Parts: sequence; C-alpha cells; structure tokens
Amino acid sequence: MTDMPLHATTHAPTGTSLSARIERWRLALSAPVSAQSLAVLRILFGAILVWDCWRYIENNRILRYYVLPDHNFPYFGLDFIRPLPEPFIHWAWLGVGLTAFLVMIGLWYRVAIWGFVLLFGYFFLLDRTQYLNHNYLVLLYAVLLALAPANRMWSVDAWLNPGWRSDAVPAWTVGAVRLQTEIVLIYAGIVKITDDWLRGEPLKMWIEARQGQLWLADLFQYDWMFLAATWGTVILHVAGAPLLYWHRTRLAVFLIYCAFHMSNAMFFNIGIFPWLTMAVTLIFFAPDWPQQLARRALGLMQPLPPVPALPPMRVAPLSRALLAVLVVWFTIQIVIPQRQILFPNLVGWTGDGHRFSWRMRIYDRDATGYFRVVAPSGEEWRINPHDEMSSRQAHAILTRTDLIHDYAQVLETEFAARGHGDVAVHAHIMKSLNGRPDQPYIDTSVDLTEARYNWFGPDPWVVPIQTRVREDALPAWFPPLPLQKP
Repeated sequence: MTDMPLHATTHAPTGTSLSARIERWRLALSAPVSAQSLAVLRILFGAILVWDCWRYIENNRILRYYVLPDHNFPYFGLDFIRPLPEPFIHWAWLGVGLTAFLVMIGLWYRVAIWGFVLLFGYFFLLDRTQYLNHNYLVLLYAVLLALAPANRMWSVDAWLNPGWRSDAVPAWTVGAVRLQTEIVLIYAGIVKITDDWLRGEPLKMWIEARQGQLWLADLFQYDWMFLAATWGTVILHVAGAPLLYWHRTRLAVFLIYCAFHMSNAMFFNIGIFPWLTMAVTLIFFAPDWPQQLARRALGLMQPLPPVPALPPMRVAPLSRALLAVLVVWFTIQIVIPQRQILFPNLVGWTGDGHRFSWRMRIYDRDATGYFRVVAPSGEEWRINPHDEMSSRQAHAILTRTDLIHDYAQVLETEFAARGHGDVAVHAHIMKSLNGRPDQPYIDTSVDLTEARYNWFGPDPWVVPIQTRVREDALPAWFPPLPLQKP
C-alpha cells in the first residue's frame, strides 16, 4: 500500500527563504488524500469510548471516584473544577457516552466531538489521583479529531448532507495523528531505559506473581525471557515506531505491535489502552487502505476491474493560523515528557515528572504510612489515608510527593476548621520501588504545611532512594545507572 495523495491542487512557491519553506509545507499538508482511514479512525475511536463509558457505569466508578471521596485533588490552578452533585455528575458521564456514540456514527459531528472533549476533559481534570495515561491519550486524539473533517465519509452527516460528502481530506489530518502516535510510542520506549527495566523489573515480579494463572505466564521459566521481553519492548518502541512510516516494514511492525498490546491486555488491567493504540496505529497505512484491503479480499474470489482514476479533488487548505496551532501543539508534546531532566532523583521514586510523559507500566510502587497532625497544644492525631478515602486515592497520595504535600494542606485546613489552630503535619511513609526493601520516603521532621513544593526541581523533604536494585535482581549488560543524576 502506498501513501500517494489523490491530487495536488496548488503549485508550491519557489525560493529558499523561511516564509517560502513554510508555505511549501503548508501546501504539502493541504494536499488531498483519501478520507477512508480517517473515517475508520473516527468510527473505532467512538466505539472504544462508548465501551469505556459503559465499563465505568458497570463498575460504578463515577460514584467511587468522584462522589464518595471527601476530597478531590485537581490540577494546579484548576481548583475551581469540582465534581457536580448527584445526579448531575452521572448525567455528565452519560453525556460522554452519548457524544462518543455520535462521533462514531458521524452525526452532528462538530458539536459531538467538541462536546466529548469538554465532558471527558472535565472528568480528566477533576482529580490527579485518577490520572491514567490512556485517558490523557484519549483527550489528545479527541482534540486532533475535533480539528479534522472526519465526518466527510461513512457518516450520518454525509448521508444527510450530500454536499458535505467527500472522498478526500487534507493530508495534515492524517499526518497529525501519525505524528502524535509516533511521539507516544517513541517516548514509551525511551522512558524504559532505566536500570530496573533493563534488568527485567518490575516485569519479573509481576509475571512471577501470576505463574499458573495464565498460560503465557508459564513461558517465562528462564531469566533470559524477562530480559528479552524488557529489552525487546524498548527496541520495539524506539526503533519499531519510526518503521511504521516505511511501507516495507509497516505491516510487520503493526502485527508485532498487535501481539504486544494483546499480551498486555491479557496480563494487565489497563482498560482501553491496547485497543485504542491498535486502532490508531492503522492510520500509518495508506489513507485508502480499507478500499485496498477490500479489493484484495474480493480479488481472491473473482477478477476485479482496475480502479478507475479519480478526478482532481479539492479540500480546504491548511490555514496559517491552524498550522501555527499544530506547531505549538507538537512542540509541547515533545517538550513536556522531557521535564524529568529538571529532577535529580529517579522519577519512579519521587513521581516528579511522571504525568504526561508516557511512563506506562514500568514501576511497581507500594507504600504504607500515616500523617501525624500536631496541634499547638501538643495534642496529636494519626491519619491513615486508607481510612479516609478510596484505596486508589490513598495509594496515589502515599506514593506521589505533590499529593503528599497537597494532602498535608487539606489536613491543616480541616483541623483549623475544627478549632485546633495552626497545626503541623508530618508524613511517616515507608515506600518500596520495584520490589526493593521498604525505606523512609519523607523526612518525618519536616512540617509539610510550612514546606514548599517545587514544581521545577527536587524537594529537600523527600528522602533519596538508597537501594540501587533488588537483592535478587537479574544481571544487566551495561554499567549501572546512577541513583542520583549528576
């Protein structure tokens, strides 16, 4: 399958100036290509999100995540975003499912896709303790789909309004989804280049815990299998993702990715992520791949006439304003995951720089502990987050420094409202990373109500990790990586 545009409609300007080059890029991105792959992506995206919406309803997650908790932890500067009272919050979630369904069938597409972005974004921003990489990925793809005319083909809108129907879309609509997918896949490999992952951890401890439960887990009888799996994952993402652009290797890499994602779905509870990623990766095939695939299948049963030449097609050109938006968008997508360089501690230990950086299933963190609240009178209380909130929230609070700091401020406010004055809050937490022995995580002498949280550097009240690897860690074929960055 080739990736040739349907027809070029405008002559590119000549010249070597920056403005001429930008104009050539803009015109190239405005070239018409088949709308088929974008239409398939819209249908699969909507169907997967309808299923995800039902999963939340079936498991009563809206109640458990956003209604029952006494506290939610919104993102910095977004404290005004609060859970709606019942039953409105459940209606809002039904709105997510409804807009996803409308996107799938392509009815009132523009209203539906932007409604989905707003509603799904609202739930995403409600609570940092509920952060999931695949929910972030859903939002990114939803915004790109909202900017694209993905309802020009195989949609109710196109059926009801023949004047809107078109076999072509601008090339940038396909290229933007491809680039977004490349960024996610390559970073998912780069972030795994850590001492633990290249020694087979925490994959080894996860699979050993499931021996006898799944037939595939029983294949890992030898240590080299763990190393092959962890190193192979890095190679697949860092080297395999760019090969999706090359037509000679595209199908083979896609099939390997499918096997990889399906095995992940079998081993781990990671929701829609494997299915969403496989659906989106189809965009790397030729824009008219559904038609080519159908012709090849039918051609096995009967001779088919050649495909007639398509007439020249016109599509809306990529505006300079939208080109600028896309440049800023992808610059942010490339820069944000690299903010880990600001922090000398291991990201897996502190959690600094973890979100929005595609660190998926590479850490196993366990923590126990409590918060000690001390009143000016000397009276003390011990607060265990597991007694105050859901296990999901409590686990996030005990393992992430920003949430530890925020929860200390919540406790200070609560106890002041009860008439206990200006209390001090100390965190007594023992944490384990990837099977290491428990060690102190937070300096217990620090009053967290007085401590400052540093968004762009390490926090002195976080105790650095002391143990390089597990005692039974597998050998690695490289010099050990430092616990502290120079």
